Order: sequence, then C-alpha cells, then structure tokens
Amino acid sequence: MPVQSLSTFPRSAVRKPIRPRSTPWLTRLFVFGGAIALTGWGAFEMYKVVSVSVVTPLQWALVALFTVNFSWIALAFTSAIVGFLSLLRRPRPRGLPSSLSTRTAVVMPVYNEATARVFASLQSMIEDIATTGLLQHFDFFILSDSTQPNAWIAEERAFYALRERMGPSARIFYRHRKRNTGRKAGNIEDFVTRWGGAYDHMLVLDADSLMTSACIVGLTAAMEADPDSGIIQSLPLIINRNTLFARLQQFAAKIYGPVIATGLAVWSGREGNYWGHNAIIRTRAFADHCGMPTLSGKPPFGGHIMSHDFVEAALIRRAGWSVYMLPDLQGSYEESPPSLIDLATRDRRWCQGNLQHVRVVGAAGLTWPTRQHFTTGIMSYLASPLWLAQLLVGVMLVLQTRYVRPEYFTREFSLFPTWPRFDAERALMLFGVTMAILIAPKIFGLILALIRGDERRLSGGGFRLTVSALFEILMSALMAPILMLIQSGAVVQIIFGRDTGWNPQRRDDGSIPFRDIVRRHRWHVLFGLFVGVSAFMIAPSLAGWMSPTILGLLLAIPISYASGQLSLGLALKRAGLLLTREETQPPAIAGRANALMRELEESGFDDANGVEAIHADPLLRARHEAMLPAAEGRRRGEIDRDRVLAQAKIGDAETIEDLMAWLDNRETMVVLHDRALLGLLAGLPRRETAIAAE
Repeated sequence: MPVQSLSTFPRSAVRKPIRPRSTPWLTRLFVFGGAIALTGWGAFEMYKVVSVSVVTPLQWALVALFTVNFSWIALAFTSAIVGFLSLLRRPRPRGLPSSLSTRTAVVMPVYNEATARVFASLQSMIEDIATTGLLQHFDFFILSDSTQPNAWIAEERAFYALRERMGPSARIFYRHRKRNTGRKAGNIEDFVTRWGGAYDHMLVLDADSLMTSACIVGLTAAMEADPDSGIIQSLPLIINRNTLFARLQQFAAKIYGPVIATGLAVWSGREGNYWGHNAIIRTRAFADHCGMPTLSGKPPFGGHIMSHDFVEAALIRRAGWSVYMLPDLQGSYEESPPSLIDLATRDRRWCQGNLQHVRVVGAAGLTWPTRQHFTTGIMSYLASPLWLAQLLVGVMLVLQTRYVRPEYFTREFSLFPTWPRFDAERALMLFGVTMAILIAPKIFGLILALIRGDERRLSGGGFRLTVSALFEILMSALMAPILMLIQSGAVVQIIFGRDTGWNPQRRDDGSIPFRDIVRRHRWHVLFGLFVGVSAFMIAPSLAGWMSPTILGLLLAIPISYASGQLSLGLALKRAGLLLTREETQPPAIAGRANALMRELEESGFDDANGVEAIHADPLLRARHEAMLPAAEGRRRGEIDRDRVLAQAKIGDAETIEDLMAWLDNRETMVVLHDRALLGLLAGLPRRETAIAAE
C-alpha cells in the first residue's frame, strides 16, 4: 500500500474504464449553473439594497459576505431540486442475488467502545447474512485500536464469547494494535497490508453501524457487476436513538436526507464521495492508490490526515476507479450523538479534518467534482464564521446609520455628506427569498413523505408529519446560532494551531450534568444578551429581524439541556411526533441487535476490570497471550520507563488488589502487552487468599 504523492500524478497512471459511463453534464450544468445564476441575482439584489447612496466599505463587506454565504445555500438548493425530481419517481426494488463469486471482508474498526453494542450489531449482521445462504463469501474482522485496558480485555472476552455462540465454522477474527498510528486510516491500512490480499472487497463499518443482509449483499453484487467501481457508498439512516436531539437527527435524516443525498449522487455520477463507513471498497484498488501521506508540519494542519475518507475517495478516483453512492439501497443504519454537546465534540474533530483538506484540495490529478467535494466540506465549517461576520457587519452598519452623524465627506468635492442608507423593502424581499431557499430542501423532503402513503402513515399521519417537520425546522433554527458560535470557535482554535486529538464518541442515551452545560454555553448566552440589547438600543426593528439568532443564543443552556433528555424524546414519541418508518416499523435486524445487546450487557464485560479478569481466568490469560505479537527487542541502554515502573509495582504488590490500585493506564497497557509481566501478575494472590494464608 504505497504512500501516495499529492504533488505529482502522471496521467499515464489513470486506468481506462472497462465499461465507460456517460458523465451527467446537463445535471451539473443545472446544479452549478443554476447556483451561479442564483448567487449572481442575490449579490445584485444585495448591492441594490445598499446602493441607495454612495456605498461605504462596510457595505461592500456586507455584500461580499452575503454573496459567499448565499452561494453556499444556493448550491444546496439546486442540488436538492435534482434530488427531489429524481425521487418523485420511485426506484424499482433491488432483487437479492442468489449467488456471489467473490470474497468480502467485513471490517469494523473500534476505539474504546462498549462491547455489548459492537458485538451485538456484528452478530445480528452475521445471522442475517446467513439467512441468504451466502455467508461463505464473507469474513468478519474486529479491528481494535482501543487504548483503555478495560476496553481491550472486554473486547477479547466478547470476541471469544461470540465465537462460541456462532460455532466453530464462523469466520470471525479479532486484532488489537499496540500503537494506533494513523488512527482509523492506519487501522484500515494495517488490515489491508496484512490480510487484504485474501479478499476482493472490504466492507467498512463504524462501531455504530448496522446493515441488513440485503444491503450488504446488494453492495457486493453491485461491485461484482461493475468492474470499474472502486468505492460504492450506501446512505446510512439514523436509528435506535431516543433523546430529543437524536430523534430530531433521526427525523431529519429520514425525511430530508434522501433529497440531499440523491441530488448529490445524481450530479456527482461516478465521481462521488466516501463517508468512511457503510461502504464497500475494491481492496486491490484501495491498496494501490489510497496509501495516506503524512502532511508536513504539526497538527492541526499537518501530520496524519484526519478526515481520510474524502482523501481516499479522491485518490482512488484520480487513478480511474469509480466512486459513487446508491442512495436507494435500503438497510444501512448508524446512530447519532445523543445531545448538542456530544455533536459539538464530534464536530470539533470533523472541523479539523475538513479544514486540513485545504492542504489536499489542490493535489495533482484530482477531478473537479472531487475538488468540489473538498470545497463543500471546508465550507461546511467556514460558513459559520462567515455567517457570524455577516451578522456583526450588519449590526455595525445599522449602528453607524443610527448613531454616527454625517460628519464625514468623500475626498472629492461635494455639497452633501455621505452615510450608509438601505432599501428596506428590497432587503425584506431578499431576506424572504434567502429563507425560502434555505428551508426548501426540507420542504421537498416533507412533500415526498406526504405524497407517499406508506411513508406518511408510518410517520404518524399527514398532520403529525407536518407538525414534526415544523418543530424540527424551529429547533434547527434555534440551535443554528449556537452551532455557529461553537463552529466559529473551533475554526479560530484550529487556525491558531490547537489540535483536537481523537476522543471516542459517546453513543448512549443520557443527559449531561447541568453544570457542564452551563460551563459550555455561558459565553453563548452572554453574547446573545449583548447582541440583543445592542440591537434593541439601535432599533427595535433590528432586534425583531435578529430575534431567531438572539433567542437561540439566550436559550442556549435550556436548549442544550433539553437536547440530551431521554424523557422529552420519549414524550414526543408517545405523542406521535418525529416518528420515522424505522421507529414505527423497526427493521428486524435492529430488534435482534437490541435484544443481543441487552443479553451481552448482562455478561458484565464492559464493567469489569481488565487486569482482574486476566488474573482470575487462566484460559482468558492464555488466549490473550496467544494473540499478542512477538516481543519487540530493545537496544542496550534503552529503558522503557513505564515497563520498569510496572515491573517494580508488581514486585512490591502483595496482592492483585494492590497492583490494580497502583498501576496507571499506561503501565496497565504495558503489562497487558508483556508476557513476562503477565506471568508475574498471575502469581499474585487475591487479598482474601493472602489473609487466609496468614
């Protein structure tokens, strides 16, 4: 898996397709040409708003910021039109193939996850594929990068328990990396370089992924039928979440998501994108062309590429392989962060990864749709500080108009002073058009759900579906300014060199302590208070115009608190609001996974101390040692401080309880990686045994 160059790529290296496909030029012309025309109209109208008198520098800044922000929503609008028109004609159901001719590795990278969820999902997928009679074409890999000792040992215990439940013929494998170099991209690369040659394809999952056999086999069959395909992406829907925030996300993904995804899939054609999971990849093509380069410099803009999935899609596409999505392929699922703060935590990592793409977007040999995908990802985070800047410039202009006397003149001779003036009627019209374009993709999704009888019925009926959509739009409007400030802060931190690291995502339902919510949002509330008071002092009409932004910031603490509440989400569910088909008529695989998760939670693997489990169970210890790689040699004079301390603590410990109390996380990981230290650990008695011996 050679490391790829971003600075050079010979055109001779581009493979010729076996089955050439047409490029959707007309659709692209509509999407991008329409967005450009709409942006030009918006920019002209904004210029007319401010050009009642001589245009000042601040007004020019407002026009520029508005144009950039408007272009972003205009492109989403024209793409959504394509998605809406495509979805008006229902696709034919895909038939399940009766046979396959290739081997596929289903790989699930994990990083300090709850094993009950991970292994329940994996077992339910294996069982579902078995019902098709095609299980012999799939092997399953749990690829662990966990850095917490308790999580690591829990994974091993859950793995062996799964092997026992599935029987000796099950081809399920587990690997733990000692060093998680390159994070998830490095985890996948390690798999590809060690075992990838045995498989035609690999289907990459996330720790919260769940896919039906129809979807998995369907992706595999699609790749077999298309010898030019490098990556085929499914459209994951959100399921299994019950907090208010997660149910809002579930509803939005189900009702609006297909419109946006289908539009993207249609204009992208065979030059699509990859979201890092719930997708199938041609292993040889991936190995040949997707070796991740390390960017020069330090994080956040240098080092390992964090959002590697976009880059992998770009590299495999530039080599001549197709990358595309099948948005109509049903049965692909994932889960959502349970609260606004959890989303912000994940978003911080995504923000750094997407902004890091400024170092990649200009790479040699990339196609222009690929560069557009990078630009879209970058703009998804730059849009927040640009929106904030537009609001601040607008307030400054109104403040100038309201309080600054006409004491300045142009440099040229004039009998009259100049100061900012606005066309209020045109401004109101432009504001209305902007809001209509902004929410149009959601309206398109609502219309599709209303005209489809089964979708409407399973979403609570036409009235409840409409109320749910209006509630989601209202909550999105209130959360938008909060996320604007959070993302703006993240962008500023990244620009000034602050690295986010890589923290595991919290996936469970549950609330966050109120004091933490106050701490996270107090500055948002104070900023909202400042803007609100300032706007009202300038002009009550300005305060009214900015009321959605001001209200969202003032209510940041209660909104964030409510977002993580399980009771609120369940109350709306009982009222028949924010319902989706997957809630009303849950997929069988989701019910099986949830039942298995409850069973596995009773095993207590996730709650157990890893060192204690290894000490108490000789068979587990023997299995654990058997999976450890060969011991690494050391050079003379080279001392591993953590190992020396761990060995000293084992020597001083009189009981296993002493040792568990003394070892820190790093030392525990050293012990669990070292057969000699494990042997010493095994010799320690339990406290009650030591007392009885005395």
